[in-house]
Amino acid sequence: WDAAYERELQTFQDIGDVGEIWFGEESMVRIIRWLEKQKIPLDSSVLDIGTGNGVLLIELAKSGYTDLTGIDYSPSAIQLSEKVREKEGMPNIKLKVEDFLAPSAELSGFEICIDKGTFDAISLNPDNAVGKRKQYVRSLCSVLKPEGFFLITSCNWTKEELLNEFREGFEILEELPTPKFCFGGRIGNSVTALVFQRKK
Repeated sequence: WDAAYERELQTFQDIGDVGEIWFGEESMVRIIRWLEKQKIPLDSSVLDIGTGNGVLLIELAKSGYTDLTGIDYSPSAIQLSEKVREKEGMPNIKLKVEDFLAPSAELSGFEICIDKGTFDAISLNPDNAVGKRKQYVRSLCSVLKPEGFFLITSCNWTKEELLNEFREGFEILEELPTPKFCFGGRIGNSVTALVFQRKK
């Protein structure tokens, strides 16, 4: 990931391109629309898990959200998101190099956690993927307030699989609509987007 974000950082410095927006623009619009529809207060504390280039936080800030934090375990990703934040003039967005599987004590009390592809990336780790997924759920419980919302976008997991992964401590609130495709007479989704609520 460091190498990938170092390339994107260089590209951003050269031509001002922020790089890959995971799952495309519509995935960010989908998240923001849900927050607006639920009338989530604009001062709610939001954590972007695996923020990458930080573009989702920029879009949230443009929509009026004020308490935004992005973490990534790649220092290059955080450097890139800092550059994007500067260019967009959004100094209030907090950015930290942080391993979500071993979160620091100050990472707690968030009302909303958002994940676009980070759980997917952790799941693909060849070294103890099952243990890392369980640790992810434990970390999520420690950073998200009881009754807080967790919005996850995944291209690796179906709705049923995600319900199983997050069954301890979370309940499903809603499945967000994602683009459908048809193959061999069956209709499916290439992406799953779910909203969970942490149990009391």
